Amino acid sequence: MSDNNNHAGQLVLWEVFIRPSMGLEHKHVGSVHAADASHALQVARDVYTRRMEGVSIWVVPSNHITASAPQDKAEMFEPAQDKIYRHPTFYKLPESVDHM
Repeated sequence: MSDNNNHAGQLVLWEVFIRPSMGLEHKHVGSVHAADASHALQVARDVYTRRMEGVSIWVVPSNHITASAPQDKAEMFEPAQDKIYRHPTFYKLPESVDHM
């Protein structure tokens, strides 16, 4: 892993995501400054997994994340309202599946 996002010796800001256990999704836990991806993983491990929690760490350069703005909520999410198959209540589970 030698993704070098380091520009002229400067540290890059990386966003850190940790998967707490198998079967769960990664969650954003914070940010670290590091020279490259390998260094970011090491720093993230040292800072965010002190008690052996987590099974996987992702680090992503902050400048590679694109986000929607809160004022764009209607434009981004309202078109999904008419797609009822996206709602969990659209699907009927068999009686044998009682743990959901």
